[in-house]
Amino acid sequence: MDDQSAEHSSLYSLEFPAPRVSNDEGAGPVLLHALDGFADAGHAVALAARHLRDALDSELVATFSTDELIDYRSRRPTITFSDNKFTDVQMPSLTMHAIRDDKGRPFLLLAGAEPDLRWEQFVEAVRRLAERFGVTDVIGLNAIPMAVPHTRPPSITAHGNDPDRLGDLPRWGSTMKLPASASMLLELRMSERDYRAAGLSVHVPHYLSQTDYPAASSRLLAAVGELTGLQLPTAALDNAADKVRVQVDNEVSGNAEIESVVAALETQYDSFTQAQEERASLLAAEADLPTGDELGAELERFLAEQLRGDDGQSGTGGSPSAI
Repeated sequence: MDDQSAEHSSLYSLEFPAPRVSNDEGAGPVLLHALDGFADAGHAVALAARHLRDALDSELVATFSTDELIDYRSRRPTITFSDNKFTDVQMPSLTMHAIRDDKGRPFLLLAGAEPDLRWEQFVEAVRRLAERFGVTDVIGLNAIPMAVPHTRPPSITAHGNDPDRLGDLPRWGSTMKLPASASMLLELRMSERDYRAAGLSVHVPHYLSQTDYPAASSRLLAAVGELTGLQLPTAALDNAADKVRVQVDNEVSGNAEIESVVAALETQYDSFTQAQEERASLLAAEADLPTGDELGAELERFLAEQLRGDDGQSGTGGSPSAI
């Protein structure tokens, strides 16, 4: 093994023997990457990844070294103190699993904490794993807060180096400068290596961006199915989404000020949907949102307080048992 290979392999450990991930025709798998943290409004990415591992046949492929990739001082792990001693610690994890969809078709899922450090080396390590397992397509999952109402189906935008592969999903066509993420860099570098690389960004109501929003997770997985043909279950996510919808509706109902904000968001959403055939830009429309900053801030504050449980956790089911 040369020095370069040794350095990259130091970022992860492989399971042995490695699971079989090619299909019956010998074709390589799709690689989904779901890195939570920077672009995970409503915890939609983390919920989607956890749901795939829990609901489908899953085997561990590789475990990345968070000691090498995570800055613990910027994102400190949670440690439990009980009965005069420390009893447990929740360290971040970053893993790759081989998963089979409802039809038995294999794919790879890279999920967990977004690396803080060594992005280029991390991306190169993922590329080497993709090469090892014959990956054909690479798809990133993201969730971003937007001025959209919880009373409408989550919208989504797609991007990638093969526009024909994106089908009928809405696109972002304008040039932008924005803060990068490890997921974005992974998409870029894999594209440069001639993989079919794409990204899916689901839009989460900005006033619910800090609480679990499983409706967005379900929409992400449905979009993955549209792009890849994978048969991914969403029933548990949809059931959880129904419960969240009822809870938020109950909190909004009776507050005239907040109801007016939601109504304005509904008007904007409906107008955008009607103009979608003309490729109207949701980002551009956001500047024309007919609500003031004060109303938006009040809505976010009110719902955040109402949805927080007695123990300080999201009341919508932040634990794995929620879905």
